[in-house]
Amino acid sequence: MYHAPPTPTDGGPDQTAIGAASGLLGQYRADADEAFFASPTRTLLTAGVHARVPQDARPLPVRVAETLAEARRAGVQQPLVVGAVAFDQGSRAELAVPAVVRAAGALRDDPLIALPAPAVAAAGWQVRPVPAPEAYGAGVAAAVERLRGGELSKVVLARTLELTSDRPLDLPAVLQRLARRDPGGYTFAVPAGGGRTLIGASPELLLSRRGTAVLANPLAGSVPRSADLGEDVRRAAALLESPKDLHEHAVVVDAIRAALAPYCRALEVPERPTLVRTAAMWHLATTITGELADPTVSALELACALHPTPAVCGTPTAVARRVIGEVEPFDRGLYTGMVGWGDDTGDGEWVVTIRCAEADAEERRLRVYAGAGVVEQSRPEAELAETSAKFRTFLDAAGVAR
Repeated sequence: MYHAPPTPTDGGPDQTAIGAASGLLGQYRADADEAFFASPTRTLLTAGVHARVPQDARPLPVRVAETLAEARRAGVQQPLVVGAVAFDQGSRAELAVPAVVRAAGALRDDPLIALPAPAVAAAGWQVRPVPAPEAYGAGVAAAVERLRGGELSKVVLARTLELTSDRPLDLPAVLQRLARRDPGGYTFAVPAGGGRTLIGASPELLLSRRGTAVLANPLAGSVPRSADLGEDVRRAAALLESPKDLHEHAVVVDAIRAALAPYCRALEVPERPTLVRTAAMWHLATTITGELADPTVSALELACALHPTPAVCGTPTAVARRVIGEVEPFDRGLYTGMVGWGDDTGDGEWVVTIRCAEADAEERRLRVYAGAGVVEQSRPEAELAETSAKFRTFLDAAGVAR
């Protein structure tokens, strides 16, 4: 299913021109009001702010719809919002209608994306894990005991690395390396409030909508890749047969099926997952497609109905949230929320905010996040290894030594 990119509003590059998408990537400068988003269907670079979505008690889709309608009345052609929504979607949303939108086709379709990414300048990094690895392992073990006691079926536990550099952060170079490493994924760099930037490369689409067609692509169940081809293939094949990972994946798929069913007159859910690979990981994936019963339901409204899925939270959701709050010694903020765009017709793409970091250029600091799904069969050492492998996506792009 192809989603046609929005038309550029400032005379930007031809959607089909060679170098158009990679050109937008190269023009990102990490300014305070600049945003970049690339998906398998389009590449967006925005600048300036026409209007910000207000932070108030109204449901987020209502606030976004009213902000877009006001922008249309003010003369903005084809208005859209771009930005990120927090894990606790009721607490925070960094969304804005940009003043300028430049668009191109998908990065993966641009031959120039195969050119080498610019090198990230060598830097000395101070790394502080939060929590410490042994504390994270203890948290996983405690969660497993609660799972075995029947309190919940799954919980996703995350940890972070706080990185401080001895020189200024080069976020455009980091973004280039993220995008060129996995050009078929979802790469983003959007304002995170307070002068910070949310930057990352997620493999997971939460939900997209074009017209009445909807698509979700949940990932759950993962294994690190290997540099040895034979071992890499063995790991992929084992993942497809792993009872622990298949169960973890089925929990997520069932939850998304249940959340989308009330909105769709047709819903197609494959019986078994397939594999998706990134440069660092193999993931179990299921492509869920549907046809909306009500064409006025927006992509954002659907995404909010799905979020948070068991892939980033757990199940039952309320219990998993409570366990996360008790075990994780930090506020997730925008991590495991959603990032993307939506327009005033209701179309949009919203991606699960993983494989990411929050960057504070003034403090020369990055906070990198990674999480793992914990079920009854989980082992602390395996979940620690999984989060370490997931960190590599961002650490390699930032030039942090292994």
